[in-house]
Amino acid sequence: MAAAAASASQDELNQLERVFLRLGHAETDEQLQNIISKFLPPVLLKLSSTQEGVRKKVMELLVHLNKRIKSRPKIQLPVETLLVQYQDPAAVSFVTNFTIIYVKMGYPRLPVEKQCELAPTLLTAMEGKPQPQQDSLMHLLIPTLFHMKYPVESSKSASPFNLAEKPKTVQLLLDFMLDVLLMPYGYVLNESQSRQNSSSAQGSSSNSGGGSGIPQPPPGMSFYAAKRVIGDNPWTPEQLEQCKLGIVKFIEAEQVPELEAVLHLVIASSDTRHSVATAADLELKSKQSLIDWNNPAIINKMYKVYLGDIPLKTKEGAVLKPELKRDPVSTRVKLKIVPHLLRSRQAAETFPANIQVVYDGLFGTNTNSKLRTLSLQFVHHICINCPEIKIKPLGPMLLNGLTKLINEYKEDPKLLSMAYSAVGKLSSRMPHLFTKDIALVQQLFEALCKEEPETRLAIQEALSMMVGAYSTLEGAQRTLMEALVASYLIKPEVQVRQVAVKFASTVFPSDHIPSRYLLLLASGDPREEVHGEAQRVLRCLPGRNRKESTFEQMPSFPEMVYYIQEKASHRMKTPVKYVTGTTVLPFNPAAFGEIVLYLRMCLAHSAGVVPTSQCLADMQDHAPAIGRYIRTLMSSPQAASSSSNKSGETNPVQIYISLLQQLLAGVGGLPVMYCLLEAVSVYPEKLATKFVDKTEWIKSLMSSSKEEMRELAALFYSVVVSTVSGNELKSMIEQLIKTTKDNHSPEIQHGSLLALGFTVGRYLAKKKMRTAEQQDLETNADFLPEQEELIQSATETIGSFLDSTSPLLAIAACTALGEIGRNGPLPIPSEGSGFTKLHLVESLLNRIPSSKETNKMKERTIQTLGYFPVGDGDFPHQKLLLQGLMDSVEAKQIELQFTIGEAITSAAIGTSSVAARDAWVVTEDEYTPPAGAKINDVVPWVLDVILNKHIISPNPHVRQAACIWLLSLVRKLSTHKEVKSHLKEIQSAFVSVLSENDELSQDVASKGLGLVYELGNEQDQQELVSTLVETLMTGKRAKREVSGETVVFQGGTLGKTPDGQGLSTYKELCSLASDLSQPDLVYKFMNLANHHAMWNSRKGAAFGFNVIATKAGEQLAPFLPQLVPRLYRYQFDPNLGIRQAMTSIWNALVTDKSMVDKYLKEILQDLVKNLTSNMWRVRESSCLALNDLLRGRPLDDIIDKLPEIWETLFRVQDDIKESVRKAAELALKTLSKVCVKMCDPAKGAAGQRTIAVLLPCLLDKGMMSSVTEVRALSINTLVKISKSAGAMLKPHAPKLIPALLESLSVLEPQVLNYLSLRATDQEKAAMDSARLSAAKSSPMMETINMCLQYLDVSVLGELVPRLCELIRSGVGLGTKGGCASVIVSLTTQCPQDLTPYSGKLMSALLSGLTDRNSVIQKSCAFAMGHLVRTSRDSSTEKLLQKLSGWYMEKEEPIYKTSCALTIHAIGRYSPDVLKNHAKEVLPLAFLGMHEIADEEKSEKEECNLWTEVWQENVPGSFGGIRLYLQELITITQKALQSQSWKMKAQGAIAMASIAKQTSSLVPPYLGMILTALLQGLAGRTWAGKEELLKAIACVVTASSAELEKSVPNQPSTNEILQAVLKECCKENLKYKIVAISCAAEVLKATKEDRFQEFSDIVIPLIKKNSLESVGVRTNKNEDENEKEKELQLESLLGAFESLGKAWPRNVETQRCYRQELCKLMCERLKLSTWKVQLGVLQSMNAFFQGLMLLEEEHADPEALAEILLETCKSITYSLENKTYSSVRTEALSVIELLLKKLEESKQWDSLTSECRVLLIESLATMETDSRPELQEKASLLKKTLESLE
Repeated sequence: MAAAAASASQDELNQLERVFLRLGHAETDEQLQNIISKFLPPVLLKLSSTQEGVRKKVMELLVHLNKRIKSRPKIQLPVETLLVQYQDPAAVSFVTNFTIIYVKMGYPRLPVEKQCELAPTLLTAMEGKPQPQQDSLMHLLIPTLFHMKYPVESSKSASPFNLAEKPKTVQLLLDFMLDVLLMPYGYVLNESQSRQNSSSAQGSSSNSGGGSGIPQPPPGMSFYAAKRVIGDNPWTPEQLEQCKLGIVKFIEAEQVPELEAVLHLVIASSDTRHSVATAADLELKSKQSLIDWNNPAIINKMYKVYLGDIPLKTKEGAVLKPELKRDPVSTRVKLKIVPHLLRSRQAAETFPANIQVVYDGLFGTNTNSKLRTLSLQFVHHICINCPEIKIKPLGPMLLNGLTKLINEYKEDPKLLSMAYSAVGKLSSRMPHLFTKDIALVQQLFEALCKEEPETRLAIQEALSMMVGAYSTLEGAQRTLMEALVASYLIKPEVQVRQVAVKFASTVFPSDHIPSRYLLLLASGDPREEVHGEAQRVLRCLPGRNRKESTFEQMPSFPEMVYYIQEKASHRMKTPVKYVTGTTVLPFNPAAFGEIVLYLRMCLAHSAGVVPTSQCLADMQDHAPAIGRYIRTLMSSPQAASSSSNKSGETNPVQIYISLLQQLLAGVGGLPVMYCLLEAVSVYPEKLATKFVDKTEWIKSLMSSSKEEMRELAALFYSVVVSTVSGNELKSMIEQLIKTTKDNHSPEIQHGSLLALGFTVGRYLAKKKMRTAEQQDLETNADFLPEQEELIQSATETIGSFLDSTSPLLAIAACTALGEIGRNGPLPIPSEGSGFTKLHLVESLLNRIPSSKETNKMKERTIQTLGYFPVGDGDFPHQKLLLQGLMDSVEAKQIELQFTIGEAITSAAIGTSSVAARDAWVVTEDEYTPPAGAKINDVVPWVLDVILNKHIISPNPHVRQAACIWLLSLVRKLSTHKEVKSHLKEIQSAFVSVLSENDELSQDVASKGLGLVYELGNEQDQQELVSTLVETLMTGKRAKREVSGETVVFQGGTLGKTPDGQGLSTYKELCSLASDLSQPDLVYKFMNLANHHAMWNSRKGAAFGFNVIATKAGEQLAPFLPQLVPRLYRYQFDPNLGIRQAMTSIWNALVTDKSMVDKYLKEILQDLVKNLTSNMWRVRESSCLALNDLLRGRPLDDIIDKLPEIWETLFRVQDDIKESVRKAAELALKTLSKVCVKMCDPAKGAAGQRTIAVLLPCLLDKGMMSSVTEVRALSINTLVKISKSAGAMLKPHAPKLIPALLESLSVLEPQVLNYLSLRATDQEKAAMDSARLSAAKSSPMMETINMCLQYLDVSVLGELVPRLCELIRSGVGLGTKGGCASVIVSLTTQCPQDLTPYSGKLMSALLSGLTDRNSVIQKSCAFAMGHLVRTSRDSSTEKLLQKLSGWYMEKEEPIYKTSCALTIHAIGRYSPDVLKNHAKEVLPLAFLGMHEIADEEKSEKEECNLWTEVWQENVPGSFGGIRLYLQELITITQKALQSQSWKMKAQGAIAMASIAKQTSSLVPPYLGMILTALLQGLAGRTWAGKEELLKAIACVVTASSAELEKSVPNQPSTNEILQAVLKECCKENLKYKIVAISCAAEVLKATKEDRFQEFSDIVIPLIKKNSLESVGVRTNKNEDENEKEKELQLESLLGAFESLGKAWPRNVETQRCYRQELCKLMCERLKLSTWKVQLGVLQSMNAFFQGLMLLEEEHADPEALAEILLETCKSITYSLENKTYSSVRTEALSVIELLLKKLEESKQWDSLTSECRVLLIESLATMETDSRPELQEKASLLKKTLESLE
């Protein structure tokens, strides 16, 4: 056993020795290489030997080898084999370790292509190997990646690296690549240099623990990573760059999952070399949308690379070996990583990495300003995107970081701004962080004072965002904040003050007094942005739509007053007080004004009313309530004790009044005056008395420059005066009368006049009250007779001013009289002379219609008149007054009519009117008339007059006015029994006004109707509804009498249709209500439809319709589902009235914006239904509403409705009315946009569904519509859809493409077809090709091409049959051309998929090939040329057979053309197909080349096409014929046997061509050809038969030698001659000429003697000709004569030529004919024209050439002499022919020949002297010839002759 082992090892050693020897003998590199490649792998395997000796030997061998290999870098190693060996699972590790050494050595030596080929093997080899070896293999692989080629289509199968199954390898590879990308250029690993203990924020304490000996790796890498990238032989910077580029390419080619490689691209994009960075950037950008930046895997990798390995205090953290610890990346890489983190929501959530990145970016050792900025952006990103739970732990750290940055970093203001705004954002996310920390606010405020202006804005923004965090402060904190805000409110910087105001207004509750006080101070700020904001907060009134309960609390009035007073008294002692002139105020006027108004608001609030606005008239409505509150305040004991103030005024009301006084005295101002007046008037008994001693001051206010101020002051004065009595009163009134009359100052007069009136009024009111309380007046000292006189004189004084020239005083007098009349009977006589009641009434009534008076005067006059019956139950002129008011209607005085309405209402019920109350103390609703008052109610009479006279007046202005008065009566006297009992009459009055042309009248009437309905009981209501509905729907109304005064057209109404604005709005409202089957809702609608501006005016608002409307809205809420669709549509009604009314209703009912989305389906259904309504208004409004509805809404739920909408709109687009068409167009455009958006692939299934429902509709209905606009829009939409839908079109392509193809023709202007029919062929072709190219560049074709990109097998099955159908039966040039073009595209897009369908398409295209239109024919041929590429061979063969059949058998030129075009196209676009079928195609082409062109046809073109096909595909024409001779003969034979003469002729030409080109034909072909030709000859003559003869001549001439041999199936010469001579006897002269020529050629070629037969045919022809030419002219027309002459000439020439050619070498024959022939020639020579002469001379030449007499052995001197004489006699004519040198030349050559022949045969004797003389003479004449060469020749010949002499 041991012996066996020993011998085995011995064998092994011997083998190794032999290898050694071989190596030693290798002399060249090549030999060495061969040995190595053969033996290296087996030698390495020997390392696994168990024998020590063997292993040692191997090692020796390897050492030797290494030395040699290393010095010879060119030597290749067997890397492939080594790699296989390396992968062998059975191999010992010892072997593999050595194998890899040689792989590493050999791989880089390989040529690049080989390296690329082996690259995948390197990867496979890595699996399961130790880490260092894997690193080595990757180190080899990476440089190769740069040279790798990747397939364009990234299909898994074609990928060179099949990595999908090797996740582990992928991971290894990716890690290695990452290290390569991180590697800086030119880095050298210096083992001795140890890691610097960088004291960075990364906590590098771990370094000290045993890592001190490790060199510092590059940033982002560990020592180990750097070491493995550098490897055994480090790369140069250029190689490294290539490696990096290779990696980027590898990732681009999608060799690894995208997810894994994102980080690599980010790092590569930060590379310092431009090429790498750009490539990576581009790739990143293209993947941008595909990468999911929220994928934790990606984000965590980025963080890991950014931060390096931070040793955590965890188990794993400690385990990491120092050499594996990665450093953080360089700043450059960080700058690339952070922007990607900013994209990711995930990054914001990943704790703790997010905060580490922030701190590193803001405070790291290597950071820069760019990175700081990005880090701050990241902070913003975290603040915005980090979810609640995860931001909690981050908050404090972020805040610390930001505050640290703000405190320490001052260089870049932009950065600071970002930091500040980050603080703001953080505060809005985490208010609780900030709530405790008021110092931060202070810090920011301070910064706001000090920072640069650029930064201030950011701080301001941050503070504004922080406000919310402090809104819950309590106790000391709140007080602290108060102090803070107060101190900053007085800073000089306006932004600081602005923010302080924001804090004051937001941090504290609205009833917090100190903050309100601060705001009040701020409202006096000089800068608008500060005081505006403060005022806005302070005057924040409850909005109209908010319920009162939500109104913010306000401080209580007493507390606020005390606080203000305390502050005021404090401020008076400090320098902040405000001094103006002599007065000193505690606050500046603006702030003081605001304070007073705010106190008034607090007062109202405490009194329990909602402070409405700053409008004085609105404030007055609240006076009675405020009065009650003031009374309680004044009477409560606590008010007195609550604050013991130094000034002695302890009651808040008193303080309030003193503040008002102070401000009024200092600055004045209307609101202040009003507040004072209000405070005193509501409780005059207690408060007015204080002012009795201040009357002078009040008088000074009464002489103010402002009119309203004087009026308020006069009122104030009257209130004060009303508290005194007796003499005091008397002196005051007298004083007033005096100042009134003193006309120095109109202002004082005006004030006094008003005061006088108000005072008298108050006096009378007081008297009236006393009268009511105690019947006996006499006892009361207040009302003594002298006082009564005083009062009367005062009244008369006032009256005297009515006619004053100053309108100011006249108005004042009027107002004053009104006040007096309102409060009691006027103290003047009823009638008679002087100033009486009657006079007063008439005077006032005359003013109303007067054009001189101002509107204000008229208003006051009317009010005053209305007041007289109120104060005086016995007013004598009540009806006169009312009648006067009603008769004073003027046009366009609407406001005035409202005033008249009020006046009529007051005057009609007299003393029971609410006008009689004291407005300061009693509200309208609380007022009841005093018990003892006399009733003077004339309402029945007034109603009667209005209803029966004014409402039906012919004057529209009167009707309008009456309607307004009626509304006033119904509103104010709703409880009056008269009104209640006349509801029906009032309703019909209102209804009659509804149909007025004037909007306001309609509006007023509709409001009236609503009120009437509310007043009735249930039964009334039912009756009212039914009459209203009937009237509205039937349109019946009261007739109006037309009298002389009737105004038919009002000023502005001319040109409007009478019913245009008429009842339509109300009819619509009525039908709306009926549709809900609740007709009574019509009233609700009317209440809501208030769109007239009048209702917003003071007068209009007094009716309180908005309250009614709100109620109506609530009642209508249940009907919303039915109402919303209708109302939505009505908002777009073309009728302005309806539109406005309905929009009002809509706005009132639909407060929630989502309502439309909620009822989308219902609205849509309604609109679509109404699109085809029979009323144009409805159609138009539906279109407009649709247009609005579809905009910007997701329509996923209504996809199925889309086709219906489209189709209906298409119908409407063709409406009879233009405005409707326009509206439809608008709607369609919007619909189109929306649909295109819906078809986006991003929409997924919804997009698919949309396309599925849309396409059929657009294709069938839209594109086939007869309306041009509809078609245009459909196409446009289709094109856009196809662009946006992309691949989603695929399933629909079979329908879409054919439809679009059809449209190519349908949409073409019809006129083109018409022109095309009328054009000539050439024009038609040009025009049609232009049409086709237009169709191909049309949007439809563009869409088709979009679709074609996405086709595949699944779709073709459906598409192809439709395409075929279209090609066959499609109409129109565009469609057919388009189909062809689609087929071409298909052959390039999906050739393999198309193969099964090619046959079908071919047969369809065949039909197109025979289209009459040449352009379509060409397109189909073009398509066919492409289609054969994809078709099966059998189909192509069938096609070619078909075409060949057509060509050979069909007569019509169209078939021939189509064959030429198709085959040419195949040759051009599918040359390989043509080569495969060359045997079928090329013979046909050869035949086609020889087509006979008609004069007018363009067959020349076809010949050219055929020629091109032939020449492109044969090796030279001769070679081609040799190659395809068999086939050529077959096809020409076939042609000759054709039924068509033209085809026969063509075959003959082709045969001739073959014969000419092949020097001689050989059997059996010769026989075939000749037989075919001879067969063709048989039978009658036909056009083109000549070609057969010519062909026979050609063939025989070319192959005469072959013909001599006798071969079976080959006609003998005799047969040929027989046939040809037979043809010579044919009658047809033209044919005969050719036949004779052919016979002559054949005779000449075969040298046969058939002269006898031949001359029998030819000589008569010559003779006949000469006879005719001499004979009489026939009397045919000129043209025919010419033709005939030409023919004869031709036949003569031909005959002579043939005779010359057929002259046989046969003594006998010659003897028979020589004489005759010579004679014949000579005769013709003498008589003929030059052409014939020339022909004869040429024939003579041939004759003498063959004449045997001129040869010695056949001599016959006599005969010769005779012939020569004859010749010489005639030839002299030709020699002397002066005109034609050609004749002379030919004659000379004949003589030259003769002399030469005579010389040769020594027969000179036969040339008699006579002949000589003749010749010499003639030649002598030629010595003067014009042509020198002839001269020379002639003299030579002459000499010859003379020498004979």
